[in-house]
Amino acid sequence: MLPQCFRPFSFTFLVLATLVICTADDLVAGKPKEKPKYTNRLAKETSPYLLMHAHNPTNWYAWGPEAFDKAKKENKLIFLSIGYSSCYWCHVMERESFNHEEVAKILNDHFICIKVDREERPDVDQIYMTALNSLGRSGGWPLSMFMMPDGRPVVGGTYWPREDKKVDDEVAPGFKTVLNTVRAAYKEDPKQFEKQADNLAGMTARALENAAIPGLAVVPLNRDLVERIVEEIKDEFDSVHGGFGSPARKFRGPKFPMPPRLDFLLQVAERTKDKKVLAHLTLTLDQIAQGGIYDQIGGGFHRYSTERTWTVPHFEKMLYDNAQLVEVYSKAYRLTKKPLYQRIVAETLAYVEREMTSPEGALYSSQDAETHHEEGRNYVWTPKELADALPDKEERDFIRKVYIPDNKLNFEEKYHILRWAKSAEEVAKDLKITEADFHKKLDPIRKKLFDVRERRDKPFLNKIALTAWSGLMIAGYAEAGRTFNEPKYLQTAAKAADFVLKHQLTDKGRLLRTYGTAPGQAPKAAVNAYLEDYAALSHGLLTLHEASKDKKWLDAARKLTDTMLEFHGDKKIGGYYYTAHDAEKFFARSKDQYDGVQASGNSQATRNLVRLAKLTGAVRYEKEAERTLKFFAGSMKQYGPGLVTMAQALDVYAEGRPEEKK
Repeated sequence: MLPQCFRPFSFTFLVLATLVICTADDLVAGKPKEKPKYTNRLAKETSPYLLMHAHNPTNWYAWGPEAFDKAKKENKLIFLSIGYSSCYWCHVMERESFNHEEVAKILNDHFICIKVDREERPDVDQIYMTALNSLGRSGGWPLSMFMMPDGRPVVGGTYWPREDKKVDDEVAPGFKTVLNTVRAAYKEDPKQFEKQADNLAGMTARALENAAIPGLAVVPLNRDLVERIVEEIKDEFDSVHGGFGSPARKFRGPKFPMPPRLDFLLQVAERTKDKKVLAHLTLTLDQIAQGGIYDQIGGGFHRYSTERTWTVPHFEKMLYDNAQLVEVYSKAYRLTKKPLYQRIVAETLAYVEREMTSPEGALYSSQDAETHHEEGRNYVWTPKELADALPDKEERDFIRKVYIPDNKLNFEEKYHILRWAKSAEEVAKDLKITEADFHKKLDPIRKKLFDVRERRDKPFLNKIALTAWSGLMIAGYAEAGRTFNEPKYLQTAAKAADFVLKHQLTDKGRLLRTYGTAPGQAPKAAVNAYLEDYAALSHGLLTLHEASKDKKWLDAARKLTDTMLEFHGDKKIGGYYYTAHDAEKFFARSKDQYDGVQASGNSQATRNLVRLAKLTGAVRYEKEAERTLKFFAGSMKQYGPGLVTMAQALDVYAEGRPEEKK
C-alpha cells in the first residue's frame, strides 16, 4: 500500500514552488573548463538547459521513445525533471542533487531519468504541471514528477533540497528520502501505483480537456461582458503600488507585471475614457518603471517582483516580458504622452539589441539571474562598489539622492538595488533644477555605472530563439516604431520577421519552435511549433503590417493563421488545441485559455482572427472568431480576468454590432 503521503490530495512532501532564474556556473564566460568526469546523452542536445546537465553523474535521457522503452523493459519508474535555462532553483537542485554521486546512484539504479526543457517542450510541461496541480499542489520549476513506464504521472513536487530539513517542529523530507520512499513503495505494492496513475491521469485529462465551459456559450457576445471583466479587474487593483493582487491578503507575495491585463485595460481606457482605469494604468506603469524590477542602469525588465513594491525582483530577464512591456509602454505613450514611457521603451530596446539579438537578427530567449551561484550579483551594488565606481563625491551624492535617498541596503542586507524613490519630476523639483537639466546630469553618471557593471561577469545568455517569443518582440519593435515614428525600430522588426520566416518555416508552411546550435554543429531549427508559436508570430506580423503598411507581412500572417486553423482547430466544438493534430500523442490534450504573464494561444489566435477579418474583409475569419468567442464565453463569464486577451478580441469584435447601437 502507498504511504499516506503518496495518496491523492494528501501528498505532504515539501513543495517550494519558486519561479526564478539561474545559470550553470561552469558556463559563465571566462571560467576554465576541465575535462568532465561524466558525460550522458544530453551532450547531443541543442537546448542550453539540457546541455547544462550533460556532465551530471545522473544518467539523463532526453524526452523520447528510448527512455520509455527502457523503463518498460526494466519495469522501472520514470523520474521526470522539467526546468529551463534561466531557472534559479532548477540549477540549485542540479548542483545539490543531480550532480551529486550518491543521489545519482539512487536515480540510476532505480529510475529512468528524463530531463525536459520547458521552453523547448511546453506541451510536456503543461501536462505534468497540470498533473501536479491536480494533486492539489501549486506549481513551479523545477517540476519533479514520478511516472509509470508509459508516462502516466503518479506523484510529484518541485524543488527538494538534497537532505532532510527541519521546518518548525516537523522534518521536511529531502530528495534522497523522497527517492528511497518512492522506490520502496513501488517495490512493495506496484498495483497501488497503477491505480494512482490511472486516477491522476484521468484527473489531468479532465482538467486539460474540459478547461473551457462551452455549456455557458449562450452568454451574449457584446461589450457587457467586456465591462464586467473590467470591473472584476478593478477589484484586484493595488491602489498604492500599482499592479494586481489580493486586497484580502494585502497584496502579499510575488507580483508580476501581467502585460496582457495592461494591454487590455489600455484598449478599454482609450475607448471609454475611464479615468479610474487610466489612473491605475499610469500608476502601475510608473511604479514598475521606477522600481527595481526595471534595470535602472542597463535597461530592460526582470521577470517579476518578489514583493508588493516592485523593489526586489527575481533577476532573470525573459524576452517575452520585455517584448510585451515595450508594446504596452509604447501604446501608453500614445495615450498619455508621458516622457518616462518613451525613455523606458528606448532603453529596453537598446538592451534587447545589445544583449538579446544575434548579428543575423535572431532574438534570444532569456538571460539568467545569477553569476557564480549568487542571484542578482550582476545588478546590485555594495556601498564600496558604488564609491569605487563614482569617486567624485558630488556624483555619488547625486546618485544616492535619485536611487537610494535613505541610504539603506534593500537586498540580502548587504546590497543596494537601485530604484527611484520619487519621479524624475519630483527629484528635479527637490534639486531646484529643470527636469531636462536633471536628466542631462543623471545620464552620464548612469553611463559610468553601466561601464563598471559591464566589466563584471555577465549572467548566462540562452541563445535559443523561440518562434512565439520572437513574434512578441517583433510586435514590440513594430509598435514602438509606429508610436515614435522611428524607422530603425521598424527595420529591426522586419529583420527579425525575415529571420523567422526564413529559418523557422518549412517548405510546407509549418513552423518550427526553436532555432539554436548544438556543440560542434551548424545552427538549425527544430521541434514542431505549438499553437502559441503560430498565434504570437502572426500577432507580430500583423502589428508590423499595421505599422509599416507592407502587405507582405499581412500575407504571411494569413498563411500562418490558415495553417494554424488546419492543424490545431477543433472543427467539432471550437477552440484550438495546443499541439497539432499530427503531433506526439499523450494521455491528455489541452486547449490553453488562461492569459497570465503571456496571452494563451487561444486568446491570441482569436484576437488575430478579429484583426484579420477587419484588415481583409474575409468573412471566414470573422465567423471563425465568432465561433471561438462563443466557445470561451462561459470561461470569460466565470473568471474574466483570466481571459483578458480573449476579452480584448471580443471588445473589437463587438464594435459596431447591433448590440452596440441600442
